[in-house]
Amino acid sequence: MRFSVVVLSVRQTWKSCSGIIAHVTIAAVAIAGVITIQYDRLKQPSITLETPEQAEQQERVRLTLLSKMPSFGFDNMVANWTFLNFVQYYGDAPARKVTGFSLAPQYFDIVTRHDPRFVDSYLFISGSISHQLGQPELALKLMKRGTDALTPQMHPKAFSVWRFAGLDQILLLGDLPGAAKSFEMTAKWAAESEEYKQFAPNFQETANFLKTKPNIEAVQFQAWQVVYQDALEVGDQQSVDRARRELLKLGAIERKNEQGETVFIMPTALQEKAPPRQR
Repeated sequence: MRFSVVVLSVRQTWKSCSGIIAHVTIAAVAIAGVITIQYDRLKQPSITLETPEQAEQQERVRLTLLSKMPSFGFDNMVANWTFLNFVQYYGDAPARKVTGFSLAPQYFDIVTRHDPRFVDSYLFISGSISHQLGQPELALKLMKRGTDALTPQMHPKAFSVWRFAGLDQILLLGDLPGAAKSFEMTAKWAAESEEYKQFAPNFQETANFLKTKPNIEAVQFQAWQVVYQDALEVGDQQSVDRARRELLKLGAIERKNEQGETVFIMPTALQEKAPPRQR
């Protein structure tokens, strides 16, 4: 009698569990279907787009919707899909010459929120947000999501996030103490990576050099001049203004050339300290 009761109880338990598993499976499939449908809708191009400005505005709306959509646990998929869309956006050279890279912060806010361990994305954060938009502070804020979430054991190239941060701190912010710390962490994490540990001494040498407080104003001048020219070409007035302020802060002489264009001349004191240009 007891055996029959136990068997009946087991059967009832299994039936209940089977029902739960079935419901969970159905729910998961349904959620995946909803996400796929939403992404397909987000990816559908508008047939009325005629100008890069219209495309930019539509993409801005898509990214705003995507940032508000629940991921239902598919965070890596959201990050990967967003990054691939950024690569297409970044590579559309004719459109970028017209509208610039103003959507880069939205792309990488989504990528780093959903997958802060996506190491390879941080190179583009440094390049597009720091050097093409002239917003190194925002880039560093996004890169901090990576350094907070990563470890050398998670990814062999995790150290590169600290390195990108350090370069932005040197070239655009002139933050030598911050850059020294970043390169020390770069060296530490590289030393724990079997594939890249041979580079750790070089990174540590850079950190040690930065601690001597070298004069890097000439390097900063060249970096901000590149930001200025890139922003001017695409008509990004906000980035133009930021680069202009930074150049003037470094002692730049602002003049008009024969074509009436604004140019910035490096002061003689900085010219003597400037590294030779690469041919």
